[in-house]
Amino acid sequence: MTTDFKSLALPGVQHLKPYQGGKPLEELERELGIQGAIKLASNENPLGLSSVARKAIEATLVDGARYPDGNGYYLKCKLAEKLDVSPEQLTLGNGSNDVLDLLARGFLDTEHNAIFSQHAFVVYQLAVTAQGAESVIVPAKNWGHDLESMAAAVGKHTRLMFIANPNNPTGTWVSLNEIEGLMAKVPEQVIVVVDEAYFEYVNMAGYGSALTLMDQYPNLVITRTFSKAYGLASLRVGYAISHPDVADILNRIRQPFNINSMALAAALAILDDHDYLDRSIEMNRRGYQQLVTGFERLGLSFIPSVGNFIAVEIPGDTQAMYQRLLEQGVIVRPIGLYEMPNHLRVSIGLPEENQRFLNVLADLLDLSEELDSGEAS
Repeated sequence: MTTDFKSLALPGVQHLKPYQGGKPLEELERELGIQGAIKLASNENPLGLSSVARKAIEATLVDGARYPDGNGYYLKCKLAEKLDVSPEQLTLGNGSNDVLDLLARGFLDTEHNAIFSQHAFVVYQLAVTAQGAESVIVPAKNWGHDLESMAAAVGKHTRLMFIANPNNPTGTWVSLNEIEGLMAKVPEQVIVVVDEAYFEYVNMAGYGSALTLMDQYPNLVITRTFSKAYGLASLRVGYAISHPDVADILNRIRQPFNINSMALAAALAILDDHDYLDRSIEMNRRGYQQLVTGFERLGLSFIPSVGNFIAVEIPGDTQAMYQRLLEQGVIVRPIGLYEMPNHLRVSIGLPEENQRFLNVLADLLDLSEELDSGEAS
């Protein structure tokens, strides 16, 4: 073969590296020949699939040979009612990653740039780079977004700005007042995307959804997902809320039938399963405190988080610790890719999973006595 196929790809694509998710349980168990591993790497809901969602999925199987509703009519109507917006403002995606990519595809080319923060969700840079646009990465402030510096970074070629609130992988957040202050400074031709994938978990004074600002700022886009608090990660359902003209652009380039029938049915049903959402939020609250207490007893520094994960600083070789945890059947997430080489991101799991992780970590750090006694190292 003499053809260099990589050279035929778009310049932006040539420089991309594939997205690396958390290591699958099946892969680890197959590689090490073990069973009973736990995964605290992908910010999944530890409660598992809601029984309400499961029944809705089962009901769709009779029509499994037919295409889904490509417009997602009933889900859009339900979301519009819940969010007090019009269905014309909604764009459904195969996870919120899909709508983030649609925004880049719809509004960026080689003449444009997009702004986002250091330590922000890696998909922003992937989407921007694939379009051949420039990424303007603003240094973080206390691990979080520096909105004043992000506003100052806007130039004549800026078309998009991404703000994760809360941010993954740091778990940091910005107040609604701060977002409103940013919007007042940003030119109307710059589309500001506020990624609220972890919105449901946050219970902090001053935090609020940017959705309340949409009437005032038509260049604002909010993205959300059913993958986290609603427990539908494997089904991949996300959405964007925007001005109808922005939604029209996104829906022009959205793939036909990008959400399958099972996902549509499950998302529609889970919106009424208030008990599941309440249990998810309460389990996350308790799990967060369990991990924080464990880290404090082990003398480990961590970044306070409002999501369903915590970034904890590991003394010594963090990558080596990640590998040693894998050998003990515990999957967490190294985040050197996010310029955080000394941290591991730990998703909040079931109480027994959290405790197993803490026990294994203590043993590997040779600090098991401190964890048992409650005395900090």
